[in-house]
Amino acid sequence: MIGYVTVGTTDIEKAKAFYCDLFADRGAKVLIDAGRIAMIGATPKEPMISVCLPFDGNDPQPGNGTMVAFRAKDKEEADALYHRAISLGATCEGAPGQRIPDRFYGAYVRDPDGNKMTFYVFG
Repeated sequence: MIGYVTVGTTDIEKAKAFYCDLFADRGAKVLIDAGRIAMIGATPKEPMISVCLPFDGNDPQPGNGTMVAFRAKDKEEADALYHRAISLGATCEGAPGQRIPDRFYGAYVRDPDGNKMTFYVFG
């Protein structure tokens, strides 16, 4: 249902590198680079993340209560993505762990621009 999600950045090159490196194991690369906005993913037929310098020229503002959720194939991949994100400059927003017994496992970070994300598994 979701084609792509866009997050704002202050440094487009740094943001492209962060997300391409974070999802390198999934084949992520810049698929479209239009200067102030770039679409990153494995193929344009799968959900992508877009990074952009805001159109209005103002600083990007992460939304309060806004979060991008990336499905992991298992808890080990959720952990690995969390640790990779931290190593790439993200900050912890909640270490990997079972949030709802037998239903939801998640690991939370904020990217270098403050955008919140989770790597999750149902179950």
